[in-house]
Amino acid sequence: MDPTGQQVTDTGTAGVIARPPLLFLGGLLIGFVLDRLLRFPIPAPGIGPAHWIIAGPLILIGLALAAAGIRNFSRAATAVPTITPTRALVTTGVHGWSRNPIYIGMFLVYGGMGVATRSPWTLILTLPLAITIRYGVVAREESYLERRFGDAYRDYVARVRRWL
Repeated sequence: MDPTGQQVTDTGTAGVIARPPLLFLGGLLIGFVLDRLLRFPIPAPGIGPAHWIIAGPLILIGLALAAAGIRNFSRAATAVPTITPTRALVTTGVHGWSRNPIYIGMFLVYGGMGVATRSPWTLILTLPLAITIRYGVVAREESYLERRFGDAYRDYVARVRRWL
């Protein structure tokens, strides 16, 4: 049993392909390098107020959402890094309306950074990044959480959407 009284049947980790923040950072860096090496055929307009009207809220909402998810994990005394065992199933707060609010927050920050820096390649790389996060991270985490928490996790999956 874990500290919250939930049955624990697995003490390993999710075995994700890489730490998610590193995947997002890698996407940004690859996008910036591609912007320098492979100029996009359509020039991006200069940075001005319009970029920040879009990018600013994306970044701020993303940071707030990720911070709220991390705070939920901290309150439940479970680790945020995917390379450590999960001690508790977090289903309240922002995790009550999305099973992956931290990743949604990271995507919003990533997109906001792409818009703010006028990086078309960063924005294009959003799709491969999303596929990598979905199958290389989230699918493995879901499988791990189902093994670890069993019916409690299956009930949570039935109630709360994966993304939005």
